[in-house]
Amino acid sequence: MSVPYLGFGMGLRTCYFEQIISERPAIDWFEIISENYFVSGGKPWYYLSQIKEQYPIVMHGVSMSIGSTDDINTDYLKQLKRTIARVNPAWVSDHLCFSALGDFNSHDLLPMPYTEEALNHLTQRISQVQDYLERPMIFENVSSYLTYKQSHMTEWEFLAQLHKQTGCQFLLDINNVYVSARNHSFSAMDYLNAIPKESIAQIHLAGHQDFDSHIIDTHDEPVCDAVWSLFSEFSQQVSAVSTMIERDDNFPPLAELLAELEHAKALTRTHWG
Repeated sequence: MSVPYLGFGMGLRTCYFEQIISERPAIDWFEIISENYFVSGGKPWYYLSQIKEQYPIVMHGVSMSIGSTDDINTDYLKQLKRTIARVNPAWVSDHLCFSALGDFNSHDLLPMPYTEEALNHLTQRISQVQDYLERPMIFENVSSYLTYKQSHMTEWEFLAQLHKQTGCQFLLDINNVYVSARNHSFSAMDYLNAIPKESIAQIHLAGHQDFDSHIIDTHDEPVCDAVWSLFSEFSQQVSAVSTMIERDDNFPPLAELLAELEHAKALTRTHWG
């Protein structure tokens, strides 16, 4: 699987709809939250139908729960497949995690245990989902606040093995790597250095809340200097990867996000062009 290089993008959020349509800012592409477009009409579709005429669109889901031990939710996949057909995205992604078990839904993205059993489980699930959707999926690393006693490999070893077994590619969220590294006291660069470079299809850059003893991935702050530094160093190891700024709350004027996007471009200009 290979995905096109789209350049530097941004998460499409409702508060910027009208400004994007009227001003057509210098953004290469937008990422939408898949589930927001499972409805047949309404405000999101009214604006998206106009925006997707001017910009490439990718889809990013939050509810697949690919790691769950429950049967895959076929109703969810039907809605996703219908939305994919309507949007015609450059690619589709979700999170490498689980969020539901039986009747319990955490409404959060819970990390997988890093075991051979989990690897084999994900390999089967990814194949099942991709066969149903009739297209490959990209999966994002999540931030984490706990670890499992059963885990016998690191997260980066787990991802490398998953890529080897399935060929799937990853949406590398560098902020999530930083958050998990701080919370679990490992080296973020050790993680990034170990990820198979050919497996990276997209990059997320985002902000978080730092409470000294731990960090919470909130997407409501600017990208911090430490994450910029990680991105700058990692970008020198890979060919150009579609990269975006992700903001989900405490929305600033669009100009501030555009400035972050320009900073990302500046950090990669000498080696990505």
